[in-house]
Amino acid sequence: MPTPDELLAALDPEQRQVAEAIRGPVRVLAGAGTGKTRAITHRIAYGVATGVYAPTEVLAVTFTTRAAGEMRGRLRTLGAAGVQARTFHSAALRQLRYFWPRVHGHELPDLIDSKIGILAGAARRLRIQSDQALLRDLASEVEWAKVSNVSPDDYAKVADQRGRSVSHLDAESVARIYAGYEEIKRGQTRMDMEDVLLFAAGLLADEEAVAAQVRRQYKWLVVDEFQDVSPLQSALLDLWLGGRDEICVVGDPAQTIYSFAGANASYLRDFAKKFPSTTSVELVRNYRSSPQIVGAANQMLAGTPSKGVELVAQQPTGPEVTYRAHPDEVAEAAAAADRIAALRASGVPAGEIAILFRINAQSETFEDALTQRQIPYVVRGAARFFDRAEVRQAVTLLRGTARSGQAEGGVTDLVQATLSGMGWTPEPPGTRGETRNRWESLQALVDQAGEFVREHPGVTLGDLVDDLDRRAAEQHAPLADGVTLATLHTAKGLEWDAVFLCGMQDGTLPITYAETAAAIEEERRLLYVGVTRARQHLAISWALARQPGGRGSRKPSRFLDRVAEVERSAVTATSTARNRKARHCRECGGALTTPAEKKIGRCSDCPASYDEELFERLREWRLARAADDSVPAFVVFTDATLQLIAEHRPEDERGLLKISGVGASKLAKYGEDLLAVLAGKEI
Repeated sequence: MPTPDELLAALDPEQRQVAEAIRGPVRVLAGAGTGKTRAITHRIAYGVATGVYAPTEVLAVTFTTRAAGEMRGRLRTLGAAGVQARTFHSAALRQLRYFWPRVHGHELPDLIDSKIGILAGAARRLRIQSDQALLRDLASEVEWAKVSNVSPDDYAKVADQRGRSVSHLDAESVARIYAGYEEIKRGQTRMDMEDVLLFAAGLLADEEAVAAQVRRQYKWLVVDEFQDVSPLQSALLDLWLGGRDEICVVGDPAQTIYSFAGANASYLRDFAKKFPSTTSVELVRNYRSSPQIVGAANQMLAGTPSKGVELVAQQPTGPEVTYRAHPDEVAEAAAAADRIAALRASGVPAGEIAILFRINAQSETFEDALTQRQIPYVVRGAARFFDRAEVRQAVTLLRGTARSGQAEGGVTDLVQATLSGMGWTPEPPGTRGETRNRWESLQALVDQAGEFVREHPGVTLGDLVDDLDRRAAEQHAPLADGVTLATLHTAKGLEWDAVFLCGMQDGTLPITYAETAAAIEEERRLLYVGVTRARQHLAISWALARQPGGRGSRKPSRFLDRVAEVERSAVTATSTARNRKARHCRECGGALTTPAEKKIGRCSDCPASYDEELFERLREWRLARAADDSVPAFVVFTDATLQLIAEHRPEDERGLLKISGVGASKLAKYGEDLLAVLAGKEI
């Protein structure tokens, strides 16, 4: 068992502050890759080693069983094996199973595996037609309502206020299905996962003896990923505490990406208001990523409402982050696969490489490109494209149409007509969720049909089905340790040596249905999560058109404006490189409306945070230097880096190195010139 001094010696200065703050309340703002789990497990172990904590009196709460298991494993090695590390639901369920029979005199209601069956029954009672995609969307919406403390009676009003929607249903219909779901579930003496938290909170609120026993058992609380806490979970935490303040919370507001599911980062941001005696510590040393990747991550959030801690890279310098436009999605996938092949040839294992995208339907093009190059891959968090239920059904229907002998007309028209019977429409649904995911999968098949016809004039629908069968067979090769394909949401909490962020164009990120300022900010944070998954190699790309031969009118994600002055060109000879004008104020993050505001990159009533005259001199120097070096201006320094230099006005090389975007190599190349400009000298 490590001694207290040995536990502290293993930590950096900020992590040590966390470990030594063994009495609450404590808030830890932990940036990506800063070792938050290490800090809080050492804090618990230090409290045990110094005799302040009894291991059995500590409850550490997190959000996934994987994270809870990792925490228990670390605590065992640190001499704190008796600590309870559980998810919210696991901790609440354990208490319910003990206290419920004693209080109510009968067993706890049965826990359901899925809401789908009961929701289907509720919809049938109301004569509302539903399919699996709609039922899954309804299940997610009921979950959101319950963790947000929104009852069926209040749902319609709250949904309208918060812009909630479920496929084609109006809010009143959703409210009636929600009420019916609760009625059926109660009649069957069953409960869902949200009821576990509600019932536990009810017991603690109504039964003082129960609350007193729980509080005697757990005197010290630790909550990980606190930015993801919902109103219901916050209420349960308050009941566990019972007015005490022995709680340590850890989180990162910049990684809040589940607001749509009920997460509320305000509990983390406003923690010190609730507990005025809070000890607040920031973990800023990033041990995961190269300085180039850390710089890109910092710049992405600089000056926005989502800005979290300013990360400081601890790893050696690495390759530059790359930003690439491709003429279409097929070319983008091919380029990513080719670079992955080169990385593997240089010694990077396939299992240390990931392709991340916004939605599951984007995976098929990359699956195909990797298969063609015999690169193994795994799809995380979803089935492979041709294994998805809607894709299997669509291919079966297309095969039936082809064999019917009545398949008259163009192949693309026949595909669209056949898939229309499954609910495909030319325009996507305006909401998120399974209904949207299903449409995206069907749209991918429509696009594939169009590409196949262009490549093979005169083909029949049967030829297309044969080609789809071939693709499916090739992509069903045995799984191996392969390249990870995953959505940005699924990638949260993971990391790889090399990450490809693909499909990063406006309309996909931010997604089209993110219309409010808050929703768009969440999309920005989602991209930030993706960037911070990479250790050494990071490639960001987008496609100018969906299909080969399509009009290249797409633009890169607006969030990339803060990272690099990327070239706005197609990869065709006729394209012209253009910098996209700012759409959002670099100071407040608000939308820019007038041409004058877009030109200066900030609202007319927002004061600049930097010396604008100095900034312009730096831009003039950069332009001349870029011309001398025959490189694009952003390769020298981005606007964001020059703004930071103009704001902080460093006086020496040491000060320059503290600026995000100025690494050792750029200091050696440009440091002398920069200091001369800062000193007002002519160059």
